[in-house]
Amino acid sequence: MFEKEGFTMQLSYTILDVFTQKRLQGNPLAVIHDADMIPDKLMQAIAKELNLSETVFVQSPKNARHVAELRIFTPSVELPFAGHPTIGAAVLLGLRQKVTAIRLEEKVGTIVALTTPKNKSMGHARFSLPKLPERVGDAPSVEDIARTLGLEVEDIGAGELIPAIYSAGVPYVLVPVRCEAVLSSIKLERRGWQDVFDGESREVYAFAPTKDDRHAQFASRAFVEMDDLREDPATGSAAAALCGLLSDQLFDEDGLVDFSVKQGVDMGRPSLIEAQIKRENGELVHAGIGGHVIILATGTLFLDEDE
Repeated sequence: MFEKEGFTMQLSYTILDVFTQKRLQGNPLAVIHDADMIPDKLMQAIAKELNLSETVFVQSPKNARHVAELRIFTPSVELPFAGHPTIGAAVLLGLRQKVTAIRLEEKVGTIVALTTPKNKSMGHARFSLPKLPERVGDAPSVEDIARTLGLEVEDIGAGELIPAIYSAGVPYVLVPVRCEAVLSSIKLERRGWQDVFDGESREVYAFAPTKDDRHAQFASRAFVEMDDLREDPATGSAAAALCGLLSDQLFDEDGLVDFSVKQGVDMGRPSLIEAQIKRENGELVHAGIGGHVIILATGTLFLDEDE
């Protein structure tokens, strides 16, 4: 809702936890409703103030057949696409409008999300990626990656999996490591980070195959540059990029493969991202992600008219 009383704007918002079925886990997301009249500069200021990994602004769609247009902001920049805002907004709009097929407009393209309500405050969503993940560059040297992650050279790589840069709208340096124990032992060396990761992306998504985990086939950690270098508890756009690497390097036979990635465990915010790829005639033809969402809070932002 957007109202003016004197010199104050009132903007309703919802806080969600995404890629989890438990509150205070997963990746928190702020959804600002009825955002048609909010200028870009104010959207960025709100996202910076809330200081979550992403804040999504729901606007009227350009196409009347669609449910909404989403604008996605980190505390410092606008993104063309992000997984957890898409999943979170799809579930919330599905619950509010009592629909299960949600067409969302993002800068990367139109996304059709299928939602399933669990109760009045929780649901599940999945969607096919509007842009298939592709390799967009070479990773830095193994020696440089190991040094910046506080690992040994022999820790980088897992079987046939090797580092590379992939993107499904947002590029990531994807770094397979030997095992979950190595993944948990990562300690960032921030000095020289921008010199090492100076190519297509400065965002690093480290991952490892899991062992004896019936819920997830991979574990991951994401290190992203917002206002500063920080760890993200659940990164849907990185899992989307990972679909491309796994299609090229691991699941390279034709057919449909479902897998899940756990993230945020080392942060005390466990998350589970569901993913799917399909190959035909030796090519990746489909990739998608999904997950659960639960509502944490609702409220109102009060802003001066001249903000």
